[in-house]
Amino acid sequence: MKRVIFVTGSDTGVGKTVVTTMLTQHLCALGHRVAALKPLCSGGREDAVALHAALGGALSLDEINPWHFYAPLAPALAARKEHRRVLPAEVLAQVRQAQARFDAVLVEGAGGLLSPLGVGFNARILIARLRATPVVVCPNRLGAVNQVLLVLAALPLAAARRAQIVLVTQKHSDASARSNAALLAEHLGRERVHRLPWLCNAAQTALARRVVAGLLRRIQAG
Repeated sequence: MKRVIFVTGSDTGVGKTVVTTMLTQHLCALGHRVAALKPLCSGGREDAVALHAALGGALSLDEINPWHFYAPLAPALAARKEHRRVLPAEVLAQVRQAQARFDAVLVEGAGGLLSPLGVGFNARILIARLRATPVVVCPNRLGAVNQVLLVLAALPLAAARRAQIVLVTQKHSDASARSNAALLAEHLGRERVHRLPWLCNAAQTALARRVVAGLLRRIQAG
């Protein structure tokens, strides 16, 4: 399994790290040699630390996250404040080196799809250059349908067609949460839309693992 799975989202703080971590754990449990990467972090490295824990030491923290910046801003701007710059070729090289070493490579983006990551690039450009399978993470709340469809419209056409959607249940759900998945399924097909439960107890965590297993099966079949 040499394809790259790129976990992006409708915004920052939407659950990308939860999804990437659970995919990592599931692939490891299946016996795959997995690289989970968070190439860029700004405002803290908590996401990269979570991936490091999920990998059980297969990669160092600096291998997972080579570029980290202190300001809680888009990485391109946070880097500029430190008089640093990240080029797309550098990030692509990191991912491709992981492809050569591991069975499966997961990449977690920073912020939303179009958030500036470095000098003239964002997650959309990385997805296109890597021919990655996008996993679009979005909170399951009012506005989710529009947000998901906007992300898909912004993706390259080939990437949009193979993208999988994860709607993350919120602690306090609104009325739209009951219908968002079905409405998106009307546009995209039921097999492309996955509902991740709120991880509040062991039963919900077990359900989430089944959802992630189903997500991975769809990616592999695509």
